[in-house]
Amino acid sequence: MKLIVGGAWQGKYSYAIQLANIEMDDKNQVAEGASSPYKAALEYKIIHNFHEYVRRLLKEEKDPDEFILSILENNPEVIITINELGCGIVPEDPFDRRWRECAGRAVVKLAKHSGEVYRMVCGIPARIK
Repeated sequence: MKLIVGGAWQGKYSYAIQLANIEMDDKNQVAEGASSPYKAALEYKIIHNFHEYVRRLLKEEKDPDEFILSILENNPEVIITINELGCGIVPEDPFDRRWRECAGRAVVKLAKHSGEVYRMVCGIPARIK
């Protein structure tokens, strides 16, 4: 597994495409956290915006940890992008605070199991693991 973390619009998606060695328009290899079925994350080469999967799971009252375990078992070579949500203002909304915390805990778990972890800043990847 490879993990790419960073702020919004920092080049995580482009770098994931490069690492996966696929075409930018090959949407059949990219599971989008906000809209793709959960099954896509278990099969596709890239999971983009993993924090959005976490949001959806929480709204459905499902456990993100179980989803992470399923990814580890079924798609161990996947490349995952996730936004850093904990560096900004603490949300006023209780659900958004819970989402922020769960996404932060998820990225810690993903990083622990990743062979490579990159932090993207201004389109520049820095390998941190």
